Amino acid sequence: MVPLSWYLILSAALFSIGLFGVLSRRNAVAILLGVELMLNSVNVNLAAFWRYGDVNQMAGQVFAIIVFAVAAAEVAVGLALVISVYRRHKTVIADDIDLMKW
Repeated sequence: MVPLSWYLILSAALFSIGLFGVLSRRNAVAILLGVELMLNSVNVNLAAFWRYGDVNQMAGQVFAIIVFAVAAAEVAVGLALVISVYRRHKTVIADDIDLMKW
């Protein structure tokens, strides 16, 4: 049986890679991929704690399904915004998009 700490290390590694992707990338699509990695690390945590917790509770699985739904909505809205910005500015580089500036 795989110990809980291995799952937590995997989750921390996924979250760190996602955070690095969000903070270091300039491309808006790559930033969205980093956010997705961070959400998947949360799902790994939820499933691991559900597996090693009380067997009769389904809370970990329910929360993981909710996170999947939030991730799907985030991708749909995020890609719609990226496509809209690309059509207007012909770029998806986050530094070049100045919609909120005067």
